Amino acid sequence: MADLLTLTQYFASRGDVILLHSQSKDHPSSRISYLAAQPEAIIKADGDQIAESVGDEEQEYHQNPWQALQEFRNRVDNWLFGYLGYDLKNHIEQLDSSNSDPVGAPDMYFMVPGFLLRYDHKFEKQELIVGDMPTDVEVNQEIFPERECELERLQPQTSRQRYIQKIRKSQLLITEGDFYEINLSHQMKASFKGSALHLYQEMREIGPVPFGSFLQFNDLSICCQSPERFLRKEGSTVYSQPIKGTSKRGLSTDEDELLKKELISSEKEQAENLMIVDLVRNDLSRIAQKGTVKVPELFAIQSFGTVHQMVSTVTADAEEDDPVNILRACFPMGSMTGAPKISAMKSIEELEDYKRGIYSGAIGYLTPAGDFDFNVVIRTAIIKNNYLYYAVGGAITGDSNPRKEWEETQIKARALLHVFENIEKE
Repeated sequence: MADLLTLTQYFASRGDVILLHSQSKDHPSSRISYLAAQPEAIIKADGDQIAESVGDEEQEYHQNPWQALQEFRNRVDNWLFGYLGYDLKNHIEQLDSSNSDPVGAPDMYFMVPGFLLRYDHKFEKQELIVGDMPTDVEVNQEIFPERECELERLQPQTSRQRYIQKIRKSQLLITEGDFYEINLSHQMKASFKGSALHLYQEMREIGPVPFGSFLQFNDLSICCQSPERFLRKEGSTVYSQPIKGTSKRGLSTDEDELLKKELISSEKEQAENLMIVDLVRNDLSRIAQKGTVKVPELFAIQSFGTVHQMVSTVTADAEEDDPVNILRACFPMGSMTGAPKISAMKSIEELEDYKRGIYSGAIGYLTPAGDFDFNVVIRTAIIKNNYLYYAVGGAITGDSNPRKEWEETQIKARALLHVFENIEKE
């Protein structure tokens, strides 16, 4: 049977495709991959302008996108795969997005797949859930176009000096009591040639993560290597795993262990992580049965290709049944905003130079039974019109060192740069 990436290429050459790609064999909740393709129905949102296609029928109308998604899900009563863009925040609270939008992606996209394959990495077992598997002959004859990919110099769209100024302005707002932590980011851009799927494959090889994904539709490709879970629902249990606290990897085993220990013991990193844990606890309390919000794991360290990161786990028993309501109550992930959430998001809009769009949103799926699993869109290359966009950021507190915060964003960008260094060596 063909592997997931070969099948992804096969379907990508014929239409929309979504690969939710775990690269973990150990954890039962993050060892499953899904490949969704051949959409039978699609819903997209651009602000409150909704576009639906079901079979040959298409319609456009104006509605709150959260409500539109909820009603669409109730009508189709099926699996849904897609993403929630960061700017859906504007339809939860009194917020707006007026910064420039170089990518121009929909604020929301979901498909009902006519083909759906589930793969368990621990047992190396494939299960066809919907549709028919292409024959081996058809898949084996498929040619991967443009195996190579090239990237010109990845350029920050915000200068080092300007980003540092923004951090200092954030710290002034912290002093004035507007918020006590904010996630500040900037966007990088480069000319891109070649195969987006080949880029995704190389990203996966350089830094395996539990919540990777590849999406392609129209002229947009999304290569996501996220280590972070936004929200998962299984039965009545909901849990979130915020990441906050980052250290680079060492050049030797001894240096690597030393850097990991420094991260574990850092009071600054623990304080940042705890702020987001408290924010996520508050978000989950909106949909939880009383007294069920818990933190079973605090300040765990997970290691990835270029960084160590601090991860905590927050769980709750949901009182709310509707999955869209649960997602809306907790969206966007607190690790990508800061706290208090609304004040931080207002200042993000004022301080940043670009519309976040897909970045900081969530990619995932909903089942017919109402379960779901969504990542946090970080470490993500977005390719459109022969340009690649890659956003990086970090948590800013009153104790942050502005120059070190800029350097941390450059460390996070190395994950992508290492990919292209590896491609050049092939």
